[in-house]
Amino acid sequence: MDDVLVNKVANSGIKTINLEKFFPEGAMMSWDIKQALFMEMVLKEKDFRTYVKEFDWEQFKGANVAIYSSVDAIIPTWAFMLLSTKLNGIAKNIYFGTPESMENDLWAKQIENEDWQQYAGDRIVIKGCGDVFVSPSAYMKITEKLLPIAQSIMYGEPCSTVPIYKKPKA
Repeated sequence: MDDVLVNKVANSGIKTINLEKFFPEGAMMSWDIKQALFMEMVLKEKDFRTYVKEFDWEQFKGANVAIYSSVDAIIPTWAFMLLSTKLNGIAKNIYFGTPESMENDLWAKQIENEDWQQYAGDRIVIKGCGDVFVSPSAYMKITEKLLPIAQSIMYGEPCSTVPIYKKPKA
């Protein structure tokens, strides 16, 4: 038996990108404004200011913090501005929106900061499974970045891919 096993995947020239390496840095925390509302429904300015003044903001030190409201209440813009003054210098980043929207924004920033030109003309597989949940928005963002430069984009593992895009022949 002189048959030699050849790893066709390794010899294919396909490059794999694991989005887990773009996982947003820093802890992700959130603060629901409802806890500072009267009956979790109404913002009373004096009570709100007292609550914000006495709250321990240090727990958010170095974290990415999403400020949002999980209740259907009318929150004046100045309230979010006041919260921002308390987190400024403590939190790494402050976001208006749900924890999910913050995470999507953080993924997008990480992907935006990468030099994608290194993949120009390449056949690319975006790794599909891993140890960290990767938001669909991150997959959309990386596709947006690679589309103008890649020869082809696939999803999954090099041995078993789902074709996403193939550059038309000129």
